Amino acid sequence: MQIHHYLKQFDIKPSVQRTAVMDYLMSYKTHPTIDEIYSYLSPFMPTLSKTTIYNTLNLFVEKGAVLQLAIDEKNARYDADISNHAHFKCKNCGKVYDLFDLKQELFAKPMLEGFDIHTVELSYSGICGSCKGMN
Repeated sequence: MQIHHYLKQFDIKPSVQRTAVMDYLMSYKTHPTIDEIYSYLSPFMPTLSKTTIYNTLNLFVEKGAVLQLAIDEKNARYDADISNHAHFKCKNCGKVYDLFDLKQELFAKPMLEGFDIHTVELSYSGICGSCKGMN
């Protein structure tokens, strides 16, 4: 899907910076932090600032185009895949994995009187298979 079209679906006006950030998120499924995105894009865009990336990601999250993950205690992480899925963070290497093969009931929004639930976030932590094999 073309980045400009994707952004317009969420009522986001495409700009060079917004397009670059979204392209990065869609191309690299690493659940990056602001610092990781900045480190990658800044050599190609010398005028880009961390503040611009921060504001861009906040807009994406506000409009529903990107998920902000609370799986990392130190930094917010971002995911361009907004479908229902869970995440797993390895306590050893820090990598965040997508988990898609979970029952959809896990993501069912519970009927809580007086609450308007917009999202459900499900995450796991432990040791990934790669790190487990290293022991």
